[in-house]
Amino acid sequence: MQAEETHATAEKILQVASRMFAEKGFANASVRDICRETGTTAPVIYYYFGSKKGLFDAVARKRITMTDFIQKLSSVSRAKDPKKGLENFISSYLNSFPEHTFDIGLYMRDSATLDKHSAQMVFGDLEKIKGVAVGLIEEAVSKGVFRKSDPALAADCLLGMLNRDIFERIHFARGSDTEAYRRFVTEFFFRAMA
Repeated sequence: MQAEETHATAEKILQVASRMFAEKGFANASVRDICRETGTTAPVIYYYFGSKKGLFDAVARKRITMTDFIQKLSSVSRAKDPKKGLENFISSYLNSFPEHTFDIGLYMRDSATLDKHSAQMVFGDLEKIKGVAVGLIEEAVSKGVFRKSDPALAADCLLGMLNRDIFERIHFARGSDTEAYRRFVTEFFFRAMA
C-alpha cells in the first residue's frame, strides 16, 4: 500500500511539474508553486528527485522517451511486401507521432537548446526510427522494388518530408490534411525510388 502511495505522489509531482515547466520554463517554475499544487513539501520533492534540476530531468526523460512509438513503427512496418511496410511506416509516423513529446516550452524559455542529456536521448530515439526506415528501404532494394541507392540517405529524405509536417503541427499549430499529405509523400517517395 505504501509503495502505491509513494508512486502516486511521485507521479502527481511529475504531472504538475511537467505542466508548469511547459507553461513557465525551468527558470520561472518554482518548487514552491509545484508543492502548492501537489499538496506536498519541498523536502518531498527533494527526496524523490534530489533537486529542481533532478525534477526537470525526470520530466524531460518521461516526455522525451519514444520507446512505445518506435516499437509501434517497427511492428506496423512488418509486411511481406516492403512497399506495404513503408506505407504502414509513413501512415503510422504521421498519425501517431507523440506530439506531446517535444514541448518547446520545456526548453526554450530557459535556454535555446536542449541540455546535453536530453539532446542525446532525442538523437538516440531519432536514430532508432531512422534504423526502421533504413531496414525497410534496404529490403525494398534487395527485392528489386526500389532502385539501388543509399538506404540511409533515402531514409533521411523520407523522414525529412515526414518531420516537416510534424514540426509544423507541433511548433506552429498548423492543421493539415494528414491523409492527403500521407498519400503525397508515399507516392512521391515510391516514384523517386522506382
